[in-house]
This record gives sequence, C-alpha cells and structure tokens, in this order.
Amino acid sequence: MENTVNIFLFGKKYSVPDNLTIMRAMEYAGYQLKRGCGCRNGFCGACATIYRIAGDRELKACLACQTKVEDNMYIATLPFFPLVKQVYDIEKIGPTEQIMMQLYPEIYACIGCNACTKACTQELNVMQYIAYAQRGEYEKCAEESFDCVMCGVCSSRCPAGISHPQVAMLARRLNGKYIAPRCGHLEKRVEEINEGTFKALIEDLLGKPVDEIKELYNNREIEK
Repeated sequence: MENTVNIFLFGKKYSVPDNLTIMRAMEYAGYQLKRGCGCRNGFCGACATIYRIAGDRELKACLACQTKVEDNMYIATLPFFPLVKQVYDIEKIGPTEQIMMQLYPEIYACIGCNACTKACTQELNVMQYIAYAQRGEYEKCAEESFDCVMCGVCSSRCPAGISHPQVAMLARRLNGKYIAPRCGHLEKRVEEINEGTFKALIEDLLGKPVDEIKELYNNREIEK
C-alpha cells in the first residue's frame, strides 16, 4: 500500500496516495472529471483550485494538475470564474489610454492590495501589469502578462472587481495589432498555407500513426 494522506474534497474526507496531484487524487477518490481538466499539464488554466492546510489560516491558489496533495489539505476547485468580458472590434479601436477607461474602467479603482499577484497560479506580477494598463503602456502590459492562462484566480481575490485576464488580453491584442513589429516570415508562411503549398505534407501527416508523428515532432529542426 502506498503512503497516503488525508484530504478533504468539498468538505468530504478521503485517503489518497501522497504522490498524486490534486487532479489525480480527485479521480482516485471517484470523481469523474468532465470539465475543468483541460491539458492536465499545468498551462491551460482550466483547473484553478483553492485550498487551505488544516491549522494554517492562509488560503492558497494553484492549478490542480501540477500541485501535489498534502496531508489535511482542504480543497475546492474553481473551474470557472465570472470575468467581465467586454465586446470590441480590434479593427476599430487603438492603443490609447482612453480605450481602457472605456472598456475596463474598474482598473482605476485598484487599491494596490496585491492580492491578485499573491493568488496568481503562474506567479505573475499581476498588479504591475494592471498598472501598465492604467498608464496605456500596452507593450509592457503584454510582456508582463504573457504567461497568463486566464484561470481567473486573481480576479476572485480582487476587492475592486477587476477582470485582470481580460484586461491583459486586450493589452496583448493591442500590442500585437498596433505596436509590435510585423513578422514577415510568419505572414509569408500563412500565405503559403492558404495557397495550398503544404496540402500534400499535411495530408501525409494526417495519415501517419500517432507514435510516428510524436517521433517526428520530438526530432524536428527547431528554429534558433
């Protein structure tokens, strides 16, 4: 029998192997995960989770697929958080400071508590990229928020009601559309794809077994 720990899933006690991630522990305990499980490798943000260790007052946040269980861990998953998502046409807006005021005015109500940064499952400096957004520094905001997986944990802890991931997404779109230099070789490759240059190659790949495709991927020539 493997070493086990006691965890509490939504208030119910389970004894599970101590080498499991929270996600695997949930399945071990009998939960059938149909949602909130995404990629299972720590980067899609679908399995946002909050937990507290018995005797510790601190409420912690993590991704269930990359966090191992601990003894007396009280767990609740947060597969979705209701972020405010404004609708806009990227072709009709520009990288002005006023666009943030228009679409996400709540960012100017930030009280600087830094709860968003402390909660981030990717350890991003969330409060800093919101500060960049406030000042219209979209290139810096895009860079600072680049690894955001939009799990929503930061927003769940925000007393000002800021939808940080959506603010970051707008900044990255503005940066990509209007500020960042154009990527010539990417545009050329997209044009080649649209013209059917790689049609035969794609059809050939689709006909290969998965193991062979994995081998080709793992041994591909990587651009420096």
